[in-house]
Amino acid sequence: MPEADCGAAAGMGAPAATAALPAAASAAVPEASAALVVITRPRRQAEPLAAAVAAIGRTPVILPLLDISPAADQAALAQVLGRLREYALVAFVSPNAVDAAFAHIGTWPDGVDIAVVGEGSRAALAQHGVDGTKVAIHCPRDPARSDSEQLLQALDLARLAGRRALVVRGDGGRELLPDALRAAGCSVDTVAAYRRAVPRLDPGLADSLRALLARRNDWIVTSSEALRGLVGLAQELAAEPATASASQLETRSIVADLQRQHLIVPHARIADTAWALGFTAVTLTGSGDERLLAALQS
Repeated sequence: MPEADCGAAAGMGAPAATAALPAAASAAVPEASAALVVITRPRRQAEPLAAAVAAIGRTPVILPLLDISPAADQAALAQVLGRLREYALVAFVSPNAVDAAFAHIGTWPDGVDIAVVGEGSRAALAQHGVDGTKVAIHCPRDPARSDSEQLLQALDLARLAGRRALVVRGDGGRELLPDALRAAGCSVDTVAAYRRAVPRLDPGLADSLRALLARRNDWIVTSSEALRGLVGLAQELAAEPATASASQLETRSIVADLQRQHLIVPHARIADTAWALGFTAVTLTGSGDERLLAALQS
């Protein structure tokens, strides 16, 4: 299958950044007069973006809203990935899926196409030596809507009929992509490459959230699941007072403070989630870290 046109975002990924992270790039909230940039990705993926944020003169704070851990059955994952040559197409639903899978992949086999839903996954592939020069990488044409729905529109589904595909994802992933491929006549396998969970609200995280919500900051949110988790953490934080009346008052205050924060999101689906959760300031950038950085400078 020919490589899909990924548009202007095709060459984008996490910008190269070699500057050391400032002391502020952690869950500890620094004293600063300007708005902070809260990066909510898992820490490994957050650190390069934090360095790039610091390079444009902003102060990053890394506050991971999803904990990523290996899949429970690594033997089953390795077994499936050892049979990549059997597939016409392998779809990775996230950068985490790419990283977890390539712990078991040596050289990508010839003739096996790759599909990704966003530029973060494409950048993760490049870090593992797969840049699209020897293998076709399919991705959504519209960088503002980097999701499974747009990826399906970029695929030649007719050519997949009667062939096999593999979807590499986290545990409990959406069924839209596998189901649509099956509907097109493709035989589809799925495999969980990692597990994800919202972090526990320990005292350190509670203190960080209180400090961040006491002022208006810019929040980079790249996952609907992470955004829903953030709202849940705020609600849990608000429920800490001992009396019911105090809890109700603080719940309204903390949740309202959260909803007034400025969110910067790369995908329309995350923006829709934000509006549904009551956020009032949402900037949709499209896929790719360069677009997120441009939004911070606009």
